[in-house]
Amino acid sequence: MRYRYLGLQKKAVAVILGIESSCDETSASLCINGKVINNEIASQAIHEQYGGVVPELASREHQRNIVPVVDHVLTHANINVKDLDGIAYTRGPGLLGALLIGSSFAKSMAASLNIPLIPIHHMKAHVLAHFIDDPKPSYPFICLTVSGGHTQILRVNSANEMIILGQTQDDAVGEAFDKAAKLLGLPYPGGPLIDKLAKEGNPDRFQFTESEMPALDYSFSGIKTSILYFLRKEVRSNERFIEENINDLAASIQHTLIAMLMQKLEKAADQEGINQIAIAGGVSANSGLRNRLKEVAEERKWRVYIPDFQYCTDNAGMIAISGHLLYEKEAFGALNDSPLPRMPF
Repeated sequence: MRYRYLGLQKKAVAVILGIESSCDETSASLCINGKVINNEIASQAIHEQYGGVVPELASREHQRNIVPVVDHVLTHANINVKDLDGIAYTRGPGLLGALLIGSSFAKSMAASLNIPLIPIHHMKAHVLAHFIDDPKPSYPFICLTVSGGHTQILRVNSANEMIILGQTQDDAVGEAFDKAAKLLGLPYPGGPLIDKLAKEGNPDRFQFTESEMPALDYSFSGIKTSILYFLRKEVRSNERFIEENINDLAASIQHTLIAMLMQKLEKAADQEGINQIAIAGGVSANSGLRNRLKEVAEERKWRVYIPDFQYCTDNAGMIAISGHLLYEKEAFGALNDSPLPRMPF
């Protein structure tokens, strides 16, 4: 079997370099014969002072970090660049400037080595992160992907066939977590802080209005408004209300958001008749969501798959394993492939 555009013979054992640069983390990873052996991530603390990711600053940090990060994973794995058989990179979705840094580096390196490029869809890579470690799901399975920019329920039939069963029609659940944290006066990123505070709070103390959506779709804009109006009302009566009730507020907000996610996930599992359930994306690192999923799994006899924490947030391990799976199918890209900030699913 030969590459369609490079004229090189595919190897049975492939060494794939993965590069991730979709937002504010520069990451590189190596996958050798289907096994991810390292996962280097350079985070960007510079955005904390702005309360969110600043695209131009993210691009500059990627430019600064990408060479040392890639060099680190190769050096520590004792892999020479000439040992690489393919380079997988995030083509989209993401910030255009950030994607340009990663894709340009990957293209230049692949061209110099005359090896295939493997463009990866960022959200599909989150799903395929389940194939990094054991136990691995078998097809088909249901996957709830939850992040700062996306909330989707997918039926996963294969590495390159994923069907959207439902998705958010406005804001993502990760955005709802961060917005709620900001209203509570917590620094960015606020989602992990809500998770931490919620462990000490009463999840039934406060109630917030949930948005109703048809079928398996979500909406999180309404609950953000509900939290805002509730806090405004209470703070008018007591300026120290948030400070005095911070743990219960965090627990109640998290409880409501998780309940919204799980309701549709249970409905999807029943609709598709599938009992293999996975979660992926940055919000899948949330301990409340993980615990609730395990509780429901025991009640409904689900087999549950949750990636290791390091593979939940944006990382190159998921890009590398995706590259490996697509390398086997010869799903290669070309040097003139443009980054796609709004890459269609």
